[in-house]
Amino acid sequence: MAVTPRERISAVDTAWLRMDRPSNLMMICGVLILRERIELARLKSVIRDRFLLFRRFRQRAVDAAATAFWEMDSRFDLDLHVVRVALSGRAGTSELQALVSRLVATPLDPMRPMWQFHLVDDYAGGSAIVARIHHCYADGIALVRVMLSMTDAGAGGPPAMPFEPRERKSDTPDEPLSAAIAPLADAFGGARKIGATLLEKGAAIWHDPGKAVDLAQRGTALTAEIASLALMAQDSSTRFKGTPGIAKRVAWAEPLPLQEVKTIGRALGASVNDVLLACVAGALRGYLAGKGDSVDGVTIRALVPVNLRPVEKAYRLGNRFGLVFLELPIGIENPVARLYALRASMNALKGSYQPLLALGLLAAMGTAPRMLQDKMLSVLARNATAVMTNVPGPQQPLYLAGGRIESLMFWVPQSGDIGMGVSIISYNDRVQFGVVTDRGLCPDPEKVIARFGLEFEKLVLTTLLSPWPRDGELDPGIAAEAVAA
Repeated sequence: MAVTPRERISAVDTAWLRMDRPSNLMMICGVLILRERIELARLKSVIRDRFLLFRRFRQRAVDAAATAFWEMDSRFDLDLHVVRVALSGRAGTSELQALVSRLVATPLDPMRPMWQFHLVDDYAGGSAIVARIHHCYADGIALVRVMLSMTDAGAGGPPAMPFEPRERKSDTPDEPLSAAIAPLADAFGGARKIGATLLEKGAAIWHDPGKAVDLAQRGTALTAEIASLALMAQDSSTRFKGTPGIAKRVAWAEPLPLQEVKTIGRALGASVNDVLLACVAGALRGYLAGKGDSVDGVTIRALVPVNLRPVEKAYRLGNRFGLVFLELPIGIENPVARLYALRASMNALKGSYQPLLALGLLAAMGTAPRMLQDKMLSVLARNATAVMTNVPGPQQPLYLAGGRIESLMFWVPQSGDIGMGVSIISYNDRVQFGVVTDRGLCPDPEKVIARFGLEFEKLVLTTLLSPWPRDGELDPGIAAEAVAA
């Protein structure tokens, strides 16, 4: 009997494989809404020819006691991975969101390659596709790139974004944080060494704050940042924090025009990312205030993934990203002041070692005993309320299996006890927001998502009605007075 070849899973990917919990599955979930109804057979053909071009998706992840490895699935059956599902009732947005809510809480079968596509061919006169892929296969940047490689420039082709080993780098995106971190992209080996050191000696830091203070005062910039993470206090306690359960809720909003977002960003001297995250902070503030909760002075943190790989290497799959803690000033009511505060937080993270530290921790965690991995994971997650992602997508309409993609969304998993994920993706000159929450902590994310557009309108209105100085930036206090008048 032939022995199935095995390939060792990288340390970082092993960490993601072992991070699964019933309350937080390590699954990336995407939703594509298509204008036309597409056939299941044609979708399977695209997946067979373009998705399975990557050998990894024919492999299953095996977590053994000593190590984890990839193993070819000798009984691979495409029909088990690409399935048709039907919506109940009117087959509208509410029904599709309910379906996605169930799927994000449903584990993938570990005995097979852990990915699945669900075709809804009766959605709003067209189709919808729900894609679920375990995080151990790749990070969000790589998987979005894989999904785009399956698309066409027209209903009948040609391929819009085929993978090429020597793709040219795209223009620098409007993403100042990623641009500032870019020099770390080739520092993966160093990250692993740092992570190993943290796991070996870092436990003492978390148990002895005095040692952390000493490091912060006498150490290098890197060790000082390690100490800073160790001393980080938990963010504000809100109804979004708590112990999550199994059930989840998913919602998405009507998209915003990307050009309008860029215009406001230029007017305020801020990036597109700053504007969008300021809207997120405002939406969370409005939701809490609507529940009667105190929001004055409240700040919550979001774990934000930072890509650490060149775009042209996304085809290699795997996980190559770090994390930063970003403070969301939801206690600030004035939308302009809130944006400036958030921009300051983003600027403070430029050149930060946090992404490298997080990548190193994940690499080391993948080789550490599970008990120690769980401890380090809780340390990373306890000081944040949400995971927040922002991915720039293609700005021209694309087609999949003959259907035009009207909108697309995705969500990355939440680690530890984090109970909320917010995703932002731009496509075809529009910006799409999506939220996934724990049902026990936030049972009505549609009320959060409904506020994104309102917050953007408030920011636009405040900017337009405010008197501008000849030099310098808009004064938030003057802006508030102008709008109130």
